Amino acid sequence: MAINLRKKMPKSYKLIIHDVNSSAMNRFAEQVHAMRDRDAADNPYRFDIADNARQVAEKSTVLITCLPSPRIVQDVYNSILDHGTLPQLADERLFIDCSTIDPVSSREVRDMLDKTNCGHFVDAPMSGGVVGACAGTLSFMFGSPENLKEQVESALLLMGKSARRMGDQGAGVCSKLANNYILSINNIAAAEALNMARQWGLDLRALSDLIKSSTGRCWPIDVNNPAPGVDECAPASNGYAPGGTVNIIKKDLELAMAGAKASGALLPLAEKAHEVYRAVEEAYSGKDLSVVYQWLQNQA
Repeated sequence: MAINLRKKMPKSYKLIIHDVNSSAMNRFAEQVHAMRDRDAADNPYRFDIADNARQVAEKSTVLITCLPSPRIVQDVYNSILDHGTLPQLADERLFIDCSTIDPVSSREVRDMLDKTNCGHFVDAPMSGGVVGACAGTLSFMFGSPENLKEQVESALLLMGKSARRMGDQGAGVCSKLANNYILSINNIAAAEALNMARQWGLDLRALSDLIKSSTGRCWPIDVNNPAPGVDECAPASNGYAPGGTVNIIKKDLELAMAGAKASGALLPLAEKAHEVYRAVEEAYSGKDLSVVYQWLQNQA
């Protein structure tokens, strides 16, 4: 994501980065130096490496975070605000959080920033995974006031192919969790159906082609077929090397369940799906979420 930002940012802008993983920052620096060697006459690709998130925030009018859990998101924003008021800049700060977290945690970070009057907080989770991040083809869904729509879009489109405003702050993470809740259920259903069909002796490739043009059509059949050999490009045909891991879909399901509980929404299938993902994660941690199919076979 950071390298695509630097490639597409205006020449006059400087990108300031920080990551707790120093090797990731070193890798970024090497990539930028290679870009400079190639076309420095046209673009100097200005950047700095900061020691912490507070340093980034002090110097940035737009700050983008992408973090693995609600607690870490809150810790990072607390670390930004714990050392007093941020210095005033020519433009009002825009904080864009691309993490997938629950709506309650996202609102808490917004409220924390609102109390300091140091800028606007936008939730902007993404879809597209590691491949999309590297290729610059991520899809963002974000929540912000209407008057910030164009500014947020212009920042996000430096890292992706689309950015859609879903409503006010919080609408981005809610939209992401609603989508991923559907995925978590469809992923299990597709694995169950193909495992059942295999035991019936059906041709799984022929069945998958049928489903793609029938009412059972879904992403786990269209793109991420869980049965090895049906789609040569799918993780299942490559040892279930991830795409999106079973760990991540379990985490997103838990976030959706937490958000549903907070709002009083009923999710009758969630508990059983969570039970399945707990068992699959224990057996196949780090594998693609479609490995549910292999887990089912081993239950017989």
